[in-house]
Amino acid sequence: MNNIINLYKKYQEIINYLIVGVLTTVVSIVTYFLFSLILDIENNILFILANVLSWICAVIFAYITNKKFVFNTTTSNKKEEIKVFSMFVSSRITTLLIELAFMFITVKVILINDKIAKVIAQFIVIVLNYVLSKLFVFKKKNS
Repeated sequence: MNNIINLYKKYQEIINYLIVGVLTTVVSIVTYFLFSLILDIENNILFILANVLSWICAVIFAYITNKKFVFNTTTSNKKEEIKVFSMFVSSRITTLLIELAFMFITVKVILINDKIAKVIAQFIVIVLNYVLSKLFVFKKKNS
């Protein structure tokens, strides 16, 4: 049991990110499926709108959980909070654009089922989001 606890402590940030990443992915996929049903995306390009709406839900969830549970950061005032949130959203917009391009190419060009493409895209996005969050958004301040 101590080995498990020691491993967790050693890799706590990555483990927590993976847990939050999985939960964020669940939020993204479930909301995508819901929006795709509501928008009736068969044979049209509305899957892009469904993807953007699911992205908004996932980003809000991810910001709160990453800030609190993964990177354990706090902001001292509203100005700093807005700055961190803006950086977070900017990094997520970057990965959204990558995801949208991937979705368009796989669904409309390669003709992969949109739900399968969405799941594959999530694996790519999880890795990119961690790197951007770690290096740019929630970076530790030098003491």
